Amino acid sequence: MKTSQLAFSIICFAFTTEFLIGIASAAAPEPVLDISGQKLRTGVKYYILPVLRGKGGGLTLTSSGNINNNTCPLHVVQEKLEVLKGQSVTFTPYNAKGGVILTSTDLNIKSSLTNTTCAKAPVWKLLKELSGVWFLATGGVEGNPGMATISNWFKIEKADKDYVFSFCPSVCKCQTLCRELGIYDYGGDKHLSLSDQVPPFRIMFKQA
Repeated sequence: MKTSQLAFSIICFAFTTEFLIGIASAAAPEPVLDISGQKLRTGVKYYILPVLRGKGGGLTLTSSGNINNNTCPLHVVQEKLEVLKGQSVTFTPYNAKGGVILTSTDLNIKSSLTNTTCAKAPVWKLLKELSGVWFLATGGVEGNPGMATISNWFKIEKADKDYVFSFCPSVCKCQTLCRELGIYDYGGDKHLSLSDQVPPFRIMFKQA
């Protein structure tokens, strides 16, 4: 599906589902901190780890959970073993102040890949896979904010002392899905997903 068509389907889907919660009213943006208390910065690699222990490790990419058994795109999933940190990522905000990553700010997320047969860019995007469930997968576009890239923009939001990812883009004046991301079990993998069927996935960041 072309990017523009996907963006259009996201908007249409938003008007026809019950879990559209509108553009969230977020608190004033503040620096996102890693587990050592340092501010997250653009161009620096970080591991995304779960706050709750004992149910898996950090976030990584895999092709094993693809519904059509294709090698592409790669899906964003949680490592099965708690001791595994996953793959590091970099964050590219729409508007970074002094290179610092802020909460409630549109940003692209790009995984650090070394070996893969998938030629798609490792930039995260929303991908419709199941009824009422959008998986996070590769193939997004870095930068170029607007309607054509609406599925590529995410936010880090504060959740008490923790953080969560959300999809609630404000890079264009358009109505979209707006919800925190959670973990959806499918095909033996724990997919990072947008769905009203899963609670928000609380995360923390560790510099790679």
